[in-house]
Amino acid sequence: MAFNRFKAHIHGLLTVIGLVVVLTGCAGVGAKEAKYIERPVEEIYNTAMAELQKGRYFQAAEQFDEVERQHPYSIWARRAMLMAAYSNYQINEYDKAILAAQRFISLHPGNRDVVYAYYLVAVSYYEQISDIGRDQKITAEALRALTEVVRRFPTSDYARDARLKIDLTNDHLAGKEMEIGRYYLKQNEYLAAINRFRAVVEYFQTTTHVPEALHRLTECYVALGIIDEAQSAAAVLGHNYPGSDWYQDSYSLLTGKDARPAENKKSWISKAFSGIS
Repeated sequence: MAFNRFKAHIHGLLTVIGLVVVLTGCAGVGAKEAKYIERPVEEIYNTAMAELQKGRYFQAAEQFDEVERQHPYSIWARRAMLMAAYSNYQINEYDKAILAAQRFISLHPGNRDVVYAYYLVAVSYYEQISDIGRDQKITAEALRALTEVVRRFPTSDYARDARLKIDLTNDHLAGKEMEIGRYYLKQNEYLAAINRFRAVVEYFQTTTHVPEALHRLTECYVALGIIDEAQSAAAVLGHNYPGSDWYQDSYSLLTGKDARPAENKKSWISKAFSGIS
């Protein structure tokens, strides 16, 4: 996985920084008050690295932040930003991880490590995605950040992993639309339901929710007496998902109204699928 590659890169930095540890000697963790005392950058960084290697990510993040606070213009401050982001990610402090990674991107957009920063922002949002019963603002942010990784670094391993996560994120957003659409359908608010199911068909066409969305559209149009649109929805469903149980349900619904699936090429439903063979 791409994040394993990211971790490998972090370990690579650990090896590089290990040279500094040898040259400058071991820096003791010391008393808690020590972090408020101005110290040499190597000493703070050594402490941060020691904490990171022990898996003490909270303490490591604090020390990496201290590097940037006390020595903002040093080469170590640049590295500390990314390491602080990684440390915070490890303890699910996603907001802090995102902030540190975004700061790295803003200050060092041309740095070779910027790809890791973009990816870390994306996975920090992605891992906060909640169930479809909740607000999907974070899901939308995850989709935006993942898309940015793909756009900026299309040939990287991170882009490959981001594409997979984009598919899952889109499926999640489509699931939210379906949940709301079903609610409106149960309330007999058919036009509101159609708008939600239409969004799934038009904007999330590669997701697993499309067959059900087409069936629900058939239900809504039948309930409204718009039989030609119901027929078109069922026909498109049957053509693209012939083995789907949802098609069987749509077919039974129409035959119960003395109608059959029949595609209307002028229907928005047909046009939405016109590019699909």
